[in-house]
Amino acid sequence: MRVAILLFITVFLVGPPALAAESVSATMLLESPQAFDGHQVAVVGELIGDYGHRDDGTVWTQLNDDPYAYSPLRDGGRLLGGNVGIGIHGAADLFAGIDPPGRYNRVGPLVIVTGTWRYHDPDRGGETYLEVGSLQVVRSGHPLGESVSMTTLVLAAALVIAAAGALLLARKH
Repeated sequence: MRVAILLFITVFLVGPPALAAESVSATMLLESPQAFDGHQVAVVGELIGDYGHRDDGTVWTQLNDDPYAYSPLRDGGRLLGGNVGIGIHGAADLFAGIDPPGRYNRVGPLVIVTGTWRYHDPDRGGETYLEVGSLQVVRSGHPLGESVSMTTLVLAAALVIAAAGALLLARKH
């Protein structure tokens, strides 16, 4: 809910990502990639993985817009299926100063990416990706804490003690 309100405020104050861009999801792009080829689109999602900096001054990374982009499991979210994301590519300066991408121990920045969808781009070896024209940060990334329940710790200690006891008994016989 907080993310939806934040998105509304961002679009209201900053304006839509791009007037000519169609708002789509990664699922829409992946289900009908040819239908969007060459179109200006806007996708909201979490940057994840790594920022793959290239010698030509560009960056490749992954944009996920599945439910975990808004509510990660380790941040209290519910299990709601698999990850859904697309590759994105853009000028390195678009990614300058942005928080690191998400991964197991970190939530990546939530962004609005606007650009041109490329399906089997012959100039990039047949890659399918979003060529980024603009990138707006909606929510900063943050580290995720590792929580351990007391029940799990007690159970683990009991199992270790039981295993040690079984070993001692086995050595005596």
